[in-house]
Amino acid sequence: MRYLGLDLGTRTLGISVSDVTNTIASPLKTIRFKEAEYESVIQELKEIVAEKKITAFVLGLPKNMDNSLGFAAERSMNFKKILENDFKLPVHFVDERLTTVEAEKILISTDKSRKKRKKVIDNVASSLILETFLKKERG
Repeated sequence: MRYLGLDLGTRTLGISVSDVTNTIASPLKTIRFKEAEYESVIQELKEIVAEKKITAFVLGLPKNMDNSLGFAAERSMNFKKILENDFKLPVHFVDERLTTVEAEKILISTDKSRKKRKKVIDNVASSLILETFLKKERG
């Protein structure tokens, strides 16, 4: 198995990839798109899936702090359906509460400027989502 971690925003998709041993999650890239226009995203994902030999997706599910599901979670659930239809690969959800906050702290600790953080925060968050999943899979 080789996983692609995804952090879906309203106009960005952070992407990370697992290594072949599923031990490490590495940030890969951020795809920017117009709100709710996923066609270009799917095309780019198809290239990544083929190149990296991806066998499953790990998609962040943004729950509210009270564990309820809001608009952002609904967007992720709809995107999951799109992924399943276009790729015929499993899509696993991971609770992504506070991953962006954690990603921001990591980037600040590396002395990244605000401008540089904005460019990479989504793919760092996607790697935290994927890392959470990989740890859970290892037990």
